[in-house]
Amino acid sequence: MASVVGKPSRVGEEEAKPIDLRLEEGYEAYVVRDWYNPLIKRRELDILIKHVGKGTPSRIEIRMGVAEALGVDVKRVYVRSLNTEYGIGQTLVEVHVYDSVERALAFEPKYVIERNKLPEEEEE
Repeated sequence: MASVVGKPSRVGEEEAKPIDLRLEEGYEAYVVRDWYNPLIKRRELDILIKHVGKGTPSRIEIRMGVAEALGVDVKRVYVRSLNTEYGIGQTLVEVHVYDSVERALAFEPKYVIERNKLPEEEEE
C-alpha cells in the first residue's frame, strides 16, 4: 500500500498490508491506513497489532519497529495513541512519521514528545 495524498480512508482488514515491526513471536501488525499530509509534511499511519494472549506492546517498541520498517530515523517517528480493545487482543496504533525532526518537534504536542522519549533521552 503506497502513501496516498488526499483524503484518508481505512481499508478492510483483508486489504491491510502486513508490516514487520520486529516484535516478539505472537504479534502481527498490519497497516490499515497510510497517507501523506502535505501541509504538515508527515506520513500518518494507523497500524493494527494483533496480540491474542499477550500484552500490549510498548510505545517504544512500536516506535523503533516503525522506524526500522520504514527506514527512517527514530526521532522522526511519534506514536500518537494506542487503543487496545478489551478482551480481543488487538490494538489500533496511530503513528506520525515526519519529513524532519524539526517539523516533528514543531507539530507534536509536548505530552506526546514526553511519552515517546527513548531510554537514552530520559537520562539527559
